[in-house]
Amino acid sequence: MRSIKKYSLENPSQFKNQLLAWAQQFEDIIWLDSNNYAQQYHSYDAVLGVEAFTSIRTDYDNGFDKLKEYQEQTADWIFGYLSYDLKNDVENLVSKNSDSLDFPDLYFFQPKKLFLLKNNVLEVHYLRMVDDEMEEDLELIRTFPKTIDLSQHQESPCGRVKISLRITKDEYKKKVNKMLAHIHRGDIYEANFCQEFFAKDSCIDPLQTYFHLNDISTPPFATFLKMNDLFLLSASPERYLRKEGQKIISQPIKGTAKRSDIKDEDEKMAKDLKNDPKERSENVMIVDLVRNDLSRTAVKGSVTVEELCEVYSFKQVHQMISTIVSKIDPETSPVEVIKTTFPMGSMTGAPKISAMQIIENLEESKRGLYSGAVGYFTPTGDFDFNVVIRSILYNETQKYISYTVGGAITAKSDPDKEYEECLLKAKAMREVLEGIV
Repeated sequence: MRSIKKYSLENPSQFKNQLLAWAQQFEDIIWLDSNNYAQQYHSYDAVLGVEAFTSIRTDYDNGFDKLKEYQEQTADWIFGYLSYDLKNDVENLVSKNSDSLDFPDLYFFQPKKLFLLKNNVLEVHYLRMVDDEMEEDLELIRTFPKTIDLSQHQESPCGRVKISLRITKDEYKKKVNKMLAHIHRGDIYEANFCQEFFAKDSCIDPLQTYFHLNDISTPPFATFLKMNDLFLLSASPERYLRKEGQKIISQPIKGTAKRSDIKDEDEKMAKDLKNDPKERSENVMIVDLVRNDLSRTAVKGSVTVEELCEVYSFKQVHQMISTIVSKIDPETSPVEVIKTTFPMGSMTGAPKISAMQIIENLEESKRGLYSGAVGYFTPTGDFDFNVVIRSILYNETQKYISYTVGGAITAKSDPDKEYEECLLKAKAMREVLEGIV
């Protein structure tokens, strides 16, 4: 049981900075921030869960069954992530590529202390064992710095972060051409091909890095995750899956274009993206895949496309987003809905299993948490998860920093243009880590 109290906030954006700074004392932290982005499906402006009371940490073997049992037993708020490699639990697949990050395949925890922000109202949920700390914690939070100074790049105590490429541009193009050969042969229609950028023997200030990344991008699904010495700093623009009662919502992104500082030019770039036949075909293929995935748990005839190929603008890029919804039976397990749609179509391809097999053979790094999902379950079984893209992953003990970017390869893909798109998506992470302005 939880003690719940509500408070009015005079300056919510200021309080968010103080709250996340205060949270750094805990070994388990998940912070989810919408950055006040206007969304149709939206519960909170920001959510923080800290200090694990119970937790589950496992590899992919029977991962979803273990999560289902944990979610049903706690019947409480639980926060965590699903790594891409849980694909091996869903299908007869393997993950053999190199992994220098060592994140568990699945991790969730039940926070002792939970903060939910919406507009200027703060809702605090503390487990009864710690509810006597609530007022004291709030007083302490208000003593933290009200603003974060991002005017100067803070050089890492390990020295300047130097980013390396896992594969060269020429190798990337060769691999894309191999993927195109699969497409022309009819093995797949589309696949998401990714490459890793990394730094060894390097360290960062995770909180400062997150604030900087978030400030550059201000995305609707930003995440700061800490699990002991493992960190995810994410500026994700994409929702994977949300459950509101019997309604399921999926919002895949496929299609990317640059932004311009010149208004007319910027509007033209957005319009060109919306009308680009290659980008639209990418998006429509994934919409069909998501419709098929959702139909596995949907009430018959309830899968519908609410939005098709709508262009949304973010600080760094324009993105093409579609919204697909379904209705499930009240008795359907929330974890089952996730299991039957995971990994998300926007990060795999079509047909899904063939695409994942080809991805595994052509990529050089294990994806791990990248292209997985971070989010939460409520006590009533509702949930909301993002897609882990535009993200920095950091193993503090191993001094290893990583970010991965990718794009959809279709029959119309040009390897040079695909490489340019990867660099565009990587721009914010590189700028944050290398201090490039």
